[in-house]
Amino acid sequence: MDVDTRLLRYFIAVAEEGSLTRAAERLFVSQPALTKQIKQLEDRLGVRLFTRSRAGMALTEPGQVLAERAPALLAGWDRALRDTRSSAVRAARVLRVGFLASAANESTQGIIAAFTRRRPGWRVEMRQAAWSDPSAGLAAGDVDAALLRLPFPGQDALRVEKLFTEPRCVALPAAHPFARRDLISFRDLWDEPFVAAPPETGPWRDYWLAADERDGHPVRVGAVTDQPDEWLSAIANGYGIALAPESSARFHARPGVTYRPVSGVTPTHVAVAWSATDDANPVVQDFVRCCLDSRPPAAPPTEPARPGRPPVT
Repeated sequence: MDVDTRLLRYFIAVAEEGSLTRAAERLFVSQPALTKQIKQLEDRLGVRLFTRSRAGMALTEPGQVLAERAPALLAGWDRALRDTRSSAVRAARVLRVGFLASAANESTQGIIAAFTRRRPGWRVEMRQAAWSDPSAGLAAGDVDAALLRLPFPGQDALRVEKLFTEPRCVALPAAHPFARRDLISFRDLWDEPFVAAPPETGPWRDYWLAADERDGHPVRVGAVTDQPDEWLSAIANGYGIALAPESSARFHARPGVTYRPVSGVTPTHVAVAWSATDDANPVVQDFVRCCLDSRPPAAPPTEPARPGRPPVT
């Protein structure tokens, strides 16, 4: 008897959430569809996995056994898939690098050039991901490394090295009253509708809404988008505003959208990330080294002022 790994992933979500509704939201599927999948898994196994009640979904004894063993089973399958794909990539001498939007900004081309010098005959294949996948395919094993914005869901399970920091700004419709300001306080934006990433991105969505920097003030969501073009269109059409990396003014310039500096929000961090299973992969580690070598030099320490002498800056 074969069981689709998708059914096991759905089962684990319901077991962890204890609720079909919450599990469906987490999986981004409808509740009736999820109910049907759980019933299909129970029929294939010939056992009842959950006891359903108004309080939620409680695991039966067979369900508890499966809940204990299924995560390790899926983790082993995921490792097998990753190793199989990596073997094919090595044979083709292609390094797959996931990214979101502008990747590592202007440093991206230098990183790729340095890698191809370090690994003659190899090619870097850049794969842009939608915002619904803030790990840019890394968590699923679809890429070998990724250039990402922190924080993102699942980053604690991956190797992550920060490359540089840049301020966040705000993207506004060109006709917005604040578009003429030289600097905007984030507090002045709290009541504005925001263009947000999909809900399943969790910490990623919250970070770009600055949900933790509003002193408990609720967020207004005017639109939800998954791609840069959709995001820009929503802003230009007046559905909302959005926080963005300062570099967006260079990489995502568009008529109808204005970028302005904003105060009162923390900066964003660009990082290179890879799987711990690739710690011993020399090709991936060469790419990581090229990324780290691209980091801007640290600013020299300020010399302490001496009596009668201005500080050196």
